[in-house]
Amino acid sequence: MKKSVLKEKSFEFAVKIVRLSKQLNQQKEFFLSRQLLRSGTAVGALICEAELGESRADFSHKMNIALKEANETHYWIDLLIASEIMNSEQVKAEKSLVTEIVAMLVATLKTIRK
Repeated sequence: MKKSVLKEKSFEFAVKIVRLSKQLNQQKEFFLSRQLLRSGTAVGALICEAELGESRADFSHKMNIALKEANETHYWIDLLIASEIMNSEQVKAEKSLVTEIVAMLVATLKTIRK
């Protein structure tokens, strides 16, 4: 079976998000931790779901939702930086990876629409 780079990166991202969420919990930032954990781990789960989609439309729909979740996660990471809960260096890897995942999802969705 062919490896999916997007699937691998989204899993790696989810692991990073779980670890970041743990850090936030230690800082008593429970609300932000839950939001970040929910949206950040949903990306990979939706990509896995899409992989076995019932139809092309189902695949496209799940990938669109994954894109929305990735975009939301990007928002939460930016909020952590802007509110000075974390500095940009602390979330550099997560921010870089989510940006890459968003670009890959956009490219995938453009290809599907052709």
